[in-house]
Amino acid sequence: MNRLKWLYPGLKFKRWIFLMILGIILISIGVSMAISIRSLDLIKYRIPGIVIILFGVYLNVLGIRRMLLSIYDAVSPDKNEKLIEVLYQERYRRKGPKIVVVGGGTGLSTMLRGIKKFTNNITAIVTVADDGGSSGVLRDELGILPPGDIRNCLVALADTEPLMEKLFQYRFSEGRDLKGHSFGNIFIATLTEILGNFEEAVKESSKILAIKGRVLPSTLEDVRLSARLENGELIRGESQIPKIKGKIDKVFIDPKDSKPLPESLEAIKEADAIILGPGSLYTSVLPNLLVKDLAEEIKNSDALKLYICNVMTQPGETDHYKASDHLQALYNHVGDDITDYILVNNERISNDLIEKYRKEGAQPVEVDLSKLRELGIQVVQESVISQSNVVRHDPEKLSKVIIDLIIQEIS
Repeated sequence: MNRLKWLYPGLKFKRWIFLMILGIILISIGVSMAISIRSLDLIKYRIPGIVIILFGVYLNVLGIRRMLLSIYDAVSPDKNEKLIEVLYQERYRRKGPKIVVVGGGTGLSTMLRGIKKFTNNITAIVTVADDGGSSGVLRDELGILPPGDIRNCLVALADTEPLMEKLFQYRFSEGRDLKGHSFGNIFIATLTEILGNFEEAVKESSKILAIKGRVLPSTLEDVRLSARLENGELIRGESQIPKIKGKIDKVFIDPKDSKPLPESLEAIKEADAIILGPGSLYTSVLPNLLVKDLAEEIKNSDALKLYICNVMTQPGETDHYKASDHLQALYNHVGDDITDYILVNNERISNDLIEKYRKEGAQPVEVDLSKLRELGIQVVQESVISQSNVVRHDPEKLSKVIIDLIIQEIS
């Protein structure tokens, strides 16, 4: 039955299949004419037979060529790439390392844009603790899990037309009920209503965007994130945590026995590498690790385990944090065997950007090597950022460092 799908309308295969069949028929006729053993038939049969054979071969070559071009149009919207390059890259990525990434926010989606160029075997485990902005409104009004971070990761892994990416990321600026919502969030919410299941909605969205790899929510439970400060004050809600004025002692989720998806645990078991971050320490990375059994599965894995430290501190979350403070926070919540490596940036940030961030209450994360080594971690120092009007992890630099480290580890 699956073979009949090649005849579906719109694939532009049927016409070339029929052309090739016609070519085969003509070749058969030509051969039967050309093999006449009577010498008197040389001009009458043999020469016309050869002509018919050649014409049949031409139709076959044309049909095969046009079929390949139809496949090319389907797998490579970017017509600047040659078909052989597309096929090579696709075969190369299918054999790429199995990577599990854990986190949320813009940091995670930035990294995914780079990693997808090296492998198709990506599983992104994404936080669903968000309760602010468009995601928070949809969560409260429709009772669904927040789709925002999921959407960002789907778009980052998408292999589709740029217009589709713009559509999913488009945010309405007008309208009483639509203002502030992104189209992608509404789309996932709508699919959830139709299918009756958030997990299925994410899977169908993955198919529509033709993503490389897969995106999984860290849990299907309606988790809420809270933080306890060192002074004992309790802050409820992921969106409220960055607004606080005080140092965070612990974060925790409710319900605390929220379970991960079986697919997530299976992906971790099969992984060659598990990447934590980049992203907000307390509101993007840790909410995933607090899901029951997820951190334990990571700690039990023999895969390379890497934590990507943020480049800049985050007001309200990691004020004045050094790299060792980020790592210690992970240890305090889930244990000191959650990662083997920490990746830190060693590129100097421009004075203009440092001053800009200082006015916003942020500063570069200091890499205190001696303290990191005391914590028993292997430190990877590389230039992994881009600097424009903001400081961000660069997807190509970051993914290259990750892939090189994986190759080094498994070779």
